[in-house]
Amino acid sequence: MAGGAGVAVLSGRGKTGRAVISALGRAGAGARPLGRAEAADLRTAMRGCEALYLMAPNMSVDEPAFVDSALRAAREVGIRRVVHHSVAAPYAPRMPHHLGKAVAEDLVRRSGLDWTILQPCAYVQNLLPGLRADPPGLDVVYDPDRSFGLVDVEDVGEAAATVLLRPGHIGATYELGGPELVSVRDVAGAAEAVLGRPVPVRRTPVREWSAGAGAGLDRRVHDWLLAMFAYYDRHGLPAGPGPLTALLGRPPKGVRQILGRELA
Repeated sequence: MAGGAGVAVLSGRGKTGRAVISALGRAGAGARPLGRAEAADLRTAMRGCEALYLMAPNMSVDEPAFVDSALRAAREVGIRRVVHHSVAAPYAPRMPHHLGKAVAEDLVRRSGLDWTILQPCAYVQNLLPGLRADPPGLDVVYDPDRSFGLVDVEDVGEAAATVLLRPGHIGATYELGGPELVSVRDVAGAAEAVLGRPVPVRRTPVREWSAGAGAGLDRRVHDWLLAMFAYYDRHGLPAGPGPLTALLGRPPKGVRQILGRELA
């Protein structure tokens, strides 16, 4: 896949897509980012590519239908290799958008293509807006002491390039977590060390979030996010480092290292 546009990266203009394309470029492979404009005619958009990195838009209204359409288009233009970007803990009945990914995974497994599935945990980068504010702080709508396997989006991009370009990953499903379980409060502590200033943590009440940040959201997205917050409040989102360590050939980057890079 060296040069050219070997890999079509669906939803390729967001932060994950950019990380995947950057990692492919470092490996000498070409990539073609596909966004909303190209989604209207995926057959034309993917023609000439050898592989597909299949990622649905965030909180997609019908992710299985989106994935099914992309798989069908890939088969029609002769693509045989697909890597599906799913999520850690897709089989979580209390989180509707995770269940959509679980159904999509089943479609990928039965697609007849040479597939690999990646299940990344939430990104450390998701917390950057609060850390870049002045003053910095983290506001979350769930228990800030619950454990997460927070991961670096750049590490996920590198793992994606690995499974796309190297043999031995067809038929595999990899859950991708960071080097250790951390809480939002742990992230704030790491940010304090990097920034040299306090980073307070606040738990925002659900009603306050619904009347504020959540007020302008589509009702479906609003309710799905509330379901996610409730799940996080009870269970966090643990994910271990083993698969990502194996794919990278090194330990995943930790929170302090990621924030040192992102907040410099």
